Amino acid sequence: MQEIEFLIVGLGNPGAEYENTPHNLGFRVIDRLAESNAIRVTRREDFSRVGLGMIRGRKIVLAEPQTFMNLSGPAVRGLLERYGLQPDRLILVYDELALPWNELRIRPKGSDAGHNGVKSVIGSLGTNEFVRVRLGIHPGHPIGDGAVFVLAPFRRAQKQEVEEMAGRGAAAVESILADGVEKSMAIFNRRAGGLKAEEE
Repeated sequence: MQEIEFLIVGLGNPGAEYENTPHNLGFRVIDRLAESNAIRVTRREDFSRVGLGMIRGRKIVLAEPQTFMNLSGPAVRGLLERYGLQPDRLILVYDELALPWNELRIRPKGSDAGHNGVKSVIGSLGTNEFVRVRLGIHPGHPIGDGAVFVLAPFRRAQKQEVEEMAGRGAAAVESILADGVEKSMAIFNRRAGGLKAEEE
C-alpha cells in the first residue's frame, strides 16, 4: 500500500458563522481540493476533519482542524505524527493579512507574520520550515482591528473573487504536489511584486 506523502492543512474556524469569513479561506481551499479530486473530508482524527486520497499521483491527507484557528498547532502535530510525516511534508494553507487582497504567495518556510494560527503551528512543531500557501486578504485601505476584520463575513459582491482565490489556492497546492515548491513559486508568486523584505 502506498505511503501517505503529504499532509495538506487548511486553517479556519469551525461553525457556520465563520464559513464566509476571510479567516476560513484555508478551509475553502481544502473543500475545493476535495471536490475536484473526489475526496471526502469526513473522518474525525486529531481534532480535525480529514480525508485521504490521491492528488497528482501523490497519496495525501486533507485536513481542517476543528480546534479554532489560534489552537491549530496540536491538531497539525498530531496528524503529522499519526501519518509518520516530518514537517517538510506539510503544506499549510491560510489567509494572510500581511498580503494584498487576492495575492497568493507560496513559501517554503518563514515567520508567522502575526498570524496566530501559524504561530500555533510553529510553536507545536518547533520549526517554521514547512511549506505555506498564503492567500492575501488585506483590503488595501487602513483597517481598525485586524481580529475583527478577519472574522467579518465577505460582502456579496466579493463572492466571485473569493471563489477564484480558493481555486487559485487549490491550483497552487496541486502544482506543489506535481512540480515541487521552487517551480510553483516561480509560477504563482509572479504577481506579488513590491513586497517588503519582511515577507522573505
